[in-house]
Amino acid sequence: MTYEGVLTKMETEYAKPIQYYLVFDSDFLNMNQLLNKTLNIKFIKYQCLNCGLDKKIYRQGYCKSCFFEVPQAADWIMKPELSKAHLDEEDRDLAFEKRVQLQPHIVYLANSGKVKVGVTRKGQVPTRWIDQGAHEAIEVVEVPNRYLAGITEVALKDHVSDKTNWRTMLKNEVEDEDLVEWKNKLKAYIPEEAKAYFIDSNPETEMDFPVLQYPTKPKSLNIEKMLEYTGVLKGVKGQYLIFEDDTVFNIRGNEGMYVSISIS
Repeated sequence: MTYEGVLTKMETEYAKPIQYYLVFDSDFLNMNQLLNKTLNIKFIKYQCLNCGLDKKIYRQGYCKSCFFEVPQAADWIMKPELSKAHLDEEDRDLAFEKRVQLQPHIVYLANSGKVKVGVTRKGQVPTRWIDQGAHEAIEVVEVPNRYLAGITEVALKDHVSDKTNWRTMLKNEVEDEDLVEWKNKLKAYIPEEAKAYFIDSNPETEMDFPVLQYPTKPKSLNIEKMLEYTGVLKGVKGQYLIFEDDTVFNIRGNEGMYVSISIS
């Protein structure tokens, strides 16, 4: 069977193990069902996630012109502390910014190799943790807007990392951590504006990923350069496909690439 379409972030379902779905316009693939099968991936063209044109992808699935225009790629996406919708100030599209920024946000701790702090909309829990390949995670504060989440993250990352090491995550070099203890230890560093939103009593959430074989020396597949790759799928973790020969393919990192996938 052969499927084709533009790559976008895999959809996920919190289960044991996590269920992964690669969604195209007219088809979808349950990636869990493809473990131990041979996949052939071919790069066909670009398809910007905004304009839909066959233009080289710049970042986050957008061509260069769209990346600097669409609100989905504005600086506050990656740096939530730059959010201004709560001040009624527009960046690129105030209606969009209000819709996204002025809703409950979570500052969390996640362990995908070592403990890190992050921000996500409440509605994206636990999806955000799954996308990062976190073994375990816990909410620290629930605030009413993105700005408060952003300044809390900035304050906490002076004391804990805000990055995920993708190689460590994929090799599954993860030790269990007591995230409740971490959360309580970091409570003192939460900014005054967000202290009232601290979550006093909540358990860790654990994630179980569908992986039969972890890579020992993961090497990233550049499908834009190689044009074609064939390998046996051995697992899915974060937004990565893991193959038998230690090749890993970051689906989210290749959004906007139009590909064909053949299964045998």
